[in-house]
Amino acid sequence: MSGEGERCLVTGATGYIGGRLVPQLLATGYRVRCLARSPEKLRDHPWAGQAEIARGDVTDAADVAEAMRGVDVAYYLVHALGTGSDFEETDRRAARIFGERAREAGVRRIVYLGGLTPAGVPERDLSPHLRSRAEVGRILLDSGVPTAVLRAAVIIGSGSASFEMLRYLTERLPVMVTPSWVGTRIQPLAVRDVLRILVGCARLPGDVNRTFDVGGPEVLTYREMMCRYAAVAGLPRRLILPVRVLTPGLSSQWVGLVTPVPASIARPLAESLRHEVVCHEHDIARYVPDPPGHPLGFDESVRLALRRVREAQVATRWSSAAVPGAPSDPLPTDPDWAGGSLYTDRRELTVDAPPAALWDVIEGIGGDNGWYSFPLAWAVRGWLDRLAGGVGLRRGRRDAARLRVGDSLDFWRVEEIEPGRLLRLRAEMRLPGLAWLEMRCDAADGAALGAGRRSRYRQRAVFHPRGLLGHAYWWSVSPFHAVVFGGMARNIARAAHDRASAAGSGPRPGR
Repeated sequence: MSGEGERCLVTGATGYIGGRLVPQLLATGYRVRCLARSPEKLRDHPWAGQAEIARGDVTDAADVAEAMRGVDVAYYLVHALGTGSDFEETDRRAARIFGERAREAGVRRIVYLGGLTPAGVPERDLSPHLRSRAEVGRILLDSGVPTAVLRAAVIIGSGSASFEMLRYLTERLPVMVTPSWVGTRIQPLAVRDVLRILVGCARLPGDVNRTFDVGGPEVLTYREMMCRYAAVAGLPRRLILPVRVLTPGLSSQWVGLVTPVPASIARPLAESLRHEVVCHEHDIARYVPDPPGHPLGFDESVRLALRRVREAQVATRWSSAAVPGAPSDPLPTDPDWAGGSLYTDRRELTVDAPPAALWDVIEGIGGDNGWYSFPLAWAVRGWLDRLAGGVGLRRGRRDAARLRVGDSLDFWRVEEIEPGRLLRLRAEMRLPGLAWLEMRCDAADGAALGAGRRSRYRQRAVFHPRGLLGHAYWWSVSPFHAVVFGGMARNIARAAHDRASAAGSGPRPGR
């Protein structure tokens, strides 16, 4: 349904859901205004030029009043989780300001994404995290503006704090002594379905002012979620041993040790897992019908999250990143700990040769030309790969001078090539994870590509580990990176210099 001409205000656009909701609203035809304390964090988003960005804080009444001018639908997607012990009071004050200013501005609809709370549990007995979410929803419902409060449990998508906690626990611990909350029943929901429902709520009838439970088609224990995640990710079966003496407080410390999710976020999330969070109605489907195949099941949700992050991580970490487009793609504002572990080895050198000479060396790498590094190390790695059933170094290359996408190159495959600029190789050797090797050629000192007598060589090796074995593999080989990758960068630079000198285009005497 088109929202042509209407304006939506999105708070929390620098957060996980908000940053993914904005392009969905724009694609539906809405005009979008984002309220952000730090608008500069949004400048690298592909949609930044299409949305209006307003600087402000949801706890500042004047900022919110200004942001509400001319707004039809206001999305409340912020919370103070992780900001300190007084986050409940901060959430309470911000929600009151938001509701009051929305009413004064004549906003016709508020949409809030909160947390699913267990039925029959008094609010005072909820974890502080869930209690605050429930209170914010109640404040907005009482604001005088028709409000839809969506209550979701665990959201499945790379970048979601709940999903990242699940990811790291499962990938890093093949054997787990876990708190009793691994037996808690949960109804997870894919981020794609969350966004679909959020967009649809903009068109709810004016007399709808209520909460809606939103969840996927399956109810799983946290233990089942970890086991299913491991199966989708291709990890060995996990051994999970619940221990009742691990209290919510102790278990949150345990989560903080195992995962990079900040303790200020991990602790309230872990404490909330003592509550069963299962939907008791699916009334939202009366207003926002489920399309065929939706809501997505747990396995498909995880598969999409892992597939998208693996495809996009390498491409989106350079400043010249490709534009992410799907809800599961990484975004510039995602926290550093989101997206799973990603190990990198970076090398950068100024080369006394023009970019054309450097590119000739890069494109000629592998096969009979070798890898410009410690030959024995590459030979040993090839032998080990063949012993493990891999292809080893025997494939060589199709053409001695030119490469194209899809070419095999020893135990690599050409994944991307931009002639004169970029060569990205994907490893096809036997590894406990995914690996890439990327080589980039640029003109030095800001000169136009192809101009000048010096160039800049950038090299990056990337490894996305699979399970504990993947982490162990990286750390076992990392001591040799200075020899293997450092030597490669230096030797490629030297070969480019020699090639340029032989062609009569080397640096002038005395440089």
